[in-house]
Amino acid sequence: MEAVVIDAGSKLLKAGFAIPDQAPSMIIPTQMKIMNEDATLPDSPSQQANTVDPVVRGFIKDWDAMEDLLHHVLYDGLGWEISNEGQILFADPLLTPKAVKEQLVQLLFETFNVSGFYASEQAVLSLYAVGRISGCTVDIGHGKIDIAPVIEGAVQHVASKRIEIGGADLTKLFAQELAKSNPLIKLDISEVEKLKDQYACCAEDEIAYEKTLQSCNEEQHTLPDGQVISIKRERYTVGEALFQPSILGLEAHGLVEQLVRIISTVSSENHRQLLENTVLCGGTVSMTGFEERFQKEASLCSSSIRPSLVKAPEYMPENLSMYSAWVGGAILAKVVFPQNQHITKADYDESGPSVVHRKCF
Repeated sequence: MEAVVIDAGSKLLKAGFAIPDQAPSMIIPTQMKIMNEDATLPDSPSQQANTVDPVVRGFIKDWDAMEDLLHHVLYDGLGWEISNEGQILFADPLLTPKAVKEQLVQLLFETFNVSGFYASEQAVLSLYAVGRISGCTVDIGHGKIDIAPVIEGAVQHVASKRIEIGGADLTKLFAQELAKSNPLIKLDISEVEKLKDQYACCAEDEIAYEKTLQSCNEEQHTLPDGQVISIKRERYTVGEALFQPSILGLEAHGLVEQLVRIISTVSSENHRQLLENTVLCGGTVSMTGFEERFQKEASLCSSSIRPSLVKAPEYMPENLSMYSAWVGGAILAKVVFPQNQHITKADYDESGPSVVHRKCF
């Protein structure tokens, strides 16, 4: 039986058997509904009160919910059988706390009785997916942005940066902007997210964005209840916030400037290798115009070596940026498990959860 690869993000969980040139067979919401014992939803006026988030800003926070989610994925979704469990490779977010890693390996060996386990960082796996072992990943997730230089398959943690904003924060910004121009319409946050996915885009550059503030074509969108909402410059504000974080109320440099500054802290002999092998990951990077804006900003930056993006190989599945860490995990699983580089049940029984720091790094 093939190893299972799991990448559990704040919004979506990607899982499937390790087949590297295919998309994961399961892409499901990480957020879970809380059900009554009779399988009905609790009577609550707030939809949010009926849900639980096992993963918050990239890290597992609710372990009971995570156990339920993994049980559904492994046994219901992927067809594992009790007492005949297989091996799992997990994609770790950047700077995952040691205690979280230990609790995860403990859960998998003691509750799920896995026969083998390995974990690798998302940044490394995303580079593997495009055929690189060195480079820099810019991963815009639902709850955070990770910028990570990787040299010879090892994340340079001292130079890496985690920014506590992500797609969820852009959705809230979009909701605020829509409320200003459509004050009579009340939108559920899930509806706002759908509108963001459909309409949000990036202006060509800062000057083009300023022009949209003056004049911008209006889009009319009919909501499921028949109300009509107008969408104008708000659609550009969402993308612009990644390059002008002051829009979100943050005192920070834009995304490309952050990347260049991070790479400048690494040994100069690696600057070219890192910047010229930049990989964009996460659902947000598929926003209309984002890649073009990123490249435009890169061409304007003051660095003598400018960031350039690595394109995914043609044989890889479409929309690779949305699940590149999973694809990289499928590639790595084909190496670590056959070559016995993983944590076995015997390793775990001998050393306990701390074995994860010795065998997975």
